[in-house]
Amino acid sequence: MLNSETVGLGSEAVQRRGRTGTIAAVSALGMTAVLGGCGLTGGGSGDVTLKLVAADYGDSADNSSRKYWDQLVKEYESKHSGVKVDVTVYSWNDVDRKVKELVDAGKAPDMAQIGAYADYANKGLLYSADDMLSISTQADFASQLATAGQVKGVQYGLPFAASTRLLFYNKTLFKDAGLTPPKTWNQLAADARALKARGVKYPYALPLGPEEAQAETMQWLLSGGGGYTDTVGTYGFDSAQNVNTFTWLKDDLVGKGLTGPVAPGSLNRAAAFAAFAKGDVGMLNGHPSLMKIAAKQGVKYGMVPMPGVDGASKSAMGVADWMMAFKKNGHAEQVGKFLDYVYSEKNVLAFSRQYDLLPVTTSASDVMSTDRRDAALEPFLKQLPLSELYPVDKTSWASVAAAVKKRIGNAVSADGNPAATLAQLESTASMAENAQ
Repeated sequence: MLNSETVGLGSEAVQRRGRTGTIAAVSALGMTAVLGGCGLTGGGSGDVTLKLVAADYGDSADNSSRKYWDQLVKEYESKHSGVKVDVTVYSWNDVDRKVKELVDAGKAPDMAQIGAYADYANKGLLYSADDMLSISTQADFASQLATAGQVKGVQYGLPFAASTRLLFYNKTLFKDAGLTPPKTWNQLAADARALKARGVKYPYALPLGPEEAQAETMQWLLSGGGGYTDTVGTYGFDSAQNVNTFTWLKDDLVGKGLTGPVAPGSLNRAAAFAAFAKGDVGMLNGHPSLMKIAAKQGVKYGMVPMPGVDGASKSAMGVADWMMAFKKNGHAEQVGKFLDYVYSEKNVLAFSRQYDLLPVTTSASDVMSTDRRDAALEPFLKQLPLSELYPVDKTSWASVAAAVKKRIGNAVSADGNPAATLAQLESTASMAENAQ
């Protein structure tokens, strides 16, 4: 799922109000199928078979994305003679690699729904949104998501699923300690001290391990008024705001034993979520999938915006996964009509509700914001317009994110130096960007 972080979503994204801001994520397990050929079929009949490679947002065969696509394709084909759609679904562990292998072998699918689009766009391999989609479909995308799908002002990445993050807290632990959810960093630290005094294993869980450190890092950078990039989209890891944020984390949370028995650099998101579901965590950042994980174990939880230095953070982290269309087979018209159908209000709502994700279109968002069945997602939906994405328009982002996962935990370790670690990451990011 959103991997990201996505969401995964397989990749859990969302900005950009001046800053580039990507999908977590939610990791997905999937069913693997064998890729067939792409392109025209039916000989002289004129029939077209479109090939789509998609990520799996389910966690079992019972809720695999395969079922979603099978139903959607069945309905589409019944209304559009002459067009067949062949969908292959892979887990988030495999889908990006599978698509790259196809592209490298000269067998690009017509469409791919994966975690990143920029590298393919920069190589001139993708149709733009203008090449394919109706004006009404393009206009319906949430504005910050559409902007995040642009390279040099042209949209190539079509947002497919989105998610935001909130601060989850254990209501039972907070009630027993007489606490209220924090709005500032100092209040968060005070709550964490009170929870530690009562024997809570992880007063605040800080997962900076290699699974998804880039997400936790970005959430904290935004709450401190910084981020991965500056207002013109240039990497700025070692900004004063970012250094101050990680210095505070090291000195006021980690250094005071408020983040639990596992060093943040060794704590992964999945382990932190599992600990929250066991009642061992007082607070942590989470995306919508944590709601079901916690509820399944009977944990009573609350959700609030991420605290900032002086009040609630003005920006939240968002993640998005992407749909893209390759030029290789020359099916712009057929692909566009199919994607217009994929992005209809009905289908966007169905997918979002199936996997507890946020809709990427304004029409579906409007429905969700007023429909009682979607009430659990409303706090996340409210954060979407305020959220920022990873800098997904940069082809350097993949290598930069890998460096963050590997090194950022050092910044808050006992002998770590936040300023030095962030300076190293800035150097890595600058070199990666200049190499493009």
